[in-house]
Amino acid sequence: MPLRVTYRQMDEIVLPTCVSPGVVMRTPAEEQVETGAVLPDLTITLTPTVIASAPATMDLTPLGRDDEGAGPRRSKDVFLNILTTMGLVERYVTDWAGPEALIRGINVKLGVPAYAGDTLTFTGAVVACEDGEFTVRVRGAVSLGDHASGTVRFALP
Repeated sequence: MPLRVTYRQMDEIVLPTCVSPGVVMRTPAEEQVETGAVLPDLTITLTPTVIASAPATMDLTPLGRDDEGAGPRRSKDVFLNILTTMGLVERYVTDWAGPEALIRGINVKLGVPAYAGDTLTFTGAVVACEDGEFTVRVRGAVSLGDHASGTVRFALP
């Protein structure tokens, strides 16, 4: 998938942000975000290529990404590792909140494995707005049930 790299300044640090070409992300104004606002669903097809991204997170354990390593360890197939899951949770919220949203905290409970060949669907809603900080309750579900559930806290500029 081609990506366009943009840069944003945060204090004295310049951070790269990758987006799909043609996608224009805008950060909403604080007054535009209300408790109860529902985020659009995000559906991700869990191809073996997506699962195999684990080494990019420095997770070199074969259990989650190696067909041969998965079987002997009693896993039916390769599955998402926790770092990829956390990255997808953050992506889900920041795709909605925009490129200037500053993540303040992520609290996620892992559930069932997200196996290759399945579909991971994220849903969420704003559950709190307090002192310039927002909390989104997030759920990432696969065919077996909840893969990840929890909250993401962020601030807007």
